[in-house]
Amino acid sequence: MKVTYENILKDETIRTYIMKADESLLAMGYTEHSFAHVKKVAETAGEILRIQGFSEREIELAKIAGYLHDIGNVINRIDHAQSGAVMAFRVLDRMNVEPEDIATIVTAIGNHDESTAFPVNPVAAALILADKTDVRRTRVRNHDVVTFDIHDRVNYSVKESQLQIERDQFIELQMAIDIDVCPVMDYFEIFLGRMILCRKAAEKLGLRFRLAINGQRMM
Repeated sequence: MKVTYENILKDETIRTYIMKADESLLAMGYTEHSFAHVKKVAETAGEILRIQGFSEREIELAKIAGYLHDIGNVINRIDHAQSGAVMAFRVLDRMNVEPEDIATIVTAIGNHDESTAFPVNPVAAALILADKTDVRRTRVRNHDVVTFDIHDRVNYSVKESQLQIERDQFIELQMAIDIDVCPVMDYFEIFLGRMILCRKAAEKLGLRFRLAINGQRMM
């Protein structure tokens, strides 16, 4: 079958995996990885490909990969991209999705975590960019500022963020951060590897990646 993003949104098995995966991450003290995150990643990945003029099918597959990309956290945070790809394969195969579409989706999921990621195709590249640029205060679930770790500080410091794309030119993550909560150097301590990966992903799509913090371009 030609699976659609709407089919995936309605699947109760997938919803359960997303909820349970996020419960595990909550127990370990991670930022939010539930529906707000995966839906944002899905929509952003699709929008990136739409602006770059990719086909409607590729846009749909990017949205599906974005929605499914973190289900592997239900098994373990370590290697969650690979375990998530295997889980996605089982779910999509059960739905009788065409093998070519399954292959594209699971390849993107298996290549989204920065420790092993590589933008092997446009869907994977869009997923990487959408996932790594979802930095926002509402992802922080620890309400005790005194006990914030560096990940909490970095996300909580972000007062505003948006992704700006100019077709065939650049994709830019623009952020306004509170430097009293998190110095800019703390941001780079956590996110430099992710931003380098975003640059590679942008190049795969014929774009240049740029980062702007408080109105100043960093890279």
